[in-house]
Amino acid sequence: MAEQFDLRGSGMTSQRARDRLVVSLKAQGIISTEVLNAIKNTPRHIFIDEALAHGAYENNALPIGYNQTISQPYIVAKMTELLLANKPLKKVLEVGTGSGYQTAILSQLVGKVYSVERIRPLQQRAKLRLQALQINNVMLQHTDGGMGLASYAPFDAILVTAAPDEVPAELLAQLAVDGIMVIPVGGSHQQELKVIHKKSATHYDTKIVEGVKFVPLLSGVID
Repeated sequence: MAEQFDLRGSGMTSQRARDRLVVSLKAQGIISTEVLNAIKNTPRHIFIDEALAHGAYENNALPIGYNQTISQPYIVAKMTELLLANKPLKKVLEVGTGSGYQTAILSQLVGKVYSVERIRPLQQRAKLRLQALQINNVMLQHTDGGMGLASYAPFDAILVTAAPDEVPAELLAQLAVDGIMVIPVGGSHQQELKVIHKKSATHYDTKIVEGVKFVPLLSGVID
């Protein structure tokens, strides 16, 4: 029997809680109406463990197993807003599907999302949640995220949800000219959220947005 999800929620997971979250994100400087509407319309509580669902609409990262987390809503909103700032996007690569929440937000705002995840059980759970939301413009792949998805490149934009020590050259190569990459970079003690604009095959403009804290981008796959 297929897993059932309470998409409407109640109490701490109700639409009212989602609306309060949107007000909070506006206060923190998120201005994109499209991003705010996507967050308002997406039941974050189904992307986390039921025992933690009461905290789904607070601005916190939460564990999802395998030493991974679902990013705090502000970071999801900020990274999405940065990604969309340049132009409408047809093809987006997401590195690190995780719970699938960021994937669900992106899917409402771009043509198609190609999302890679190295931990198969997380990918499988994300697939069930995206199916429950009837999201059908996402392609999920179980593979080493740092290597990207070269067979589907180039991408209009790349969003990375785990932090490498340095920006992977493979991902830069898969970004289309005039494309945008939003990526946290750095070790466990200091990370910076960067926006990389690919001006030509060999020239990039890089902007540091703010300090962040993400799980590390690791190599290899887990079944």
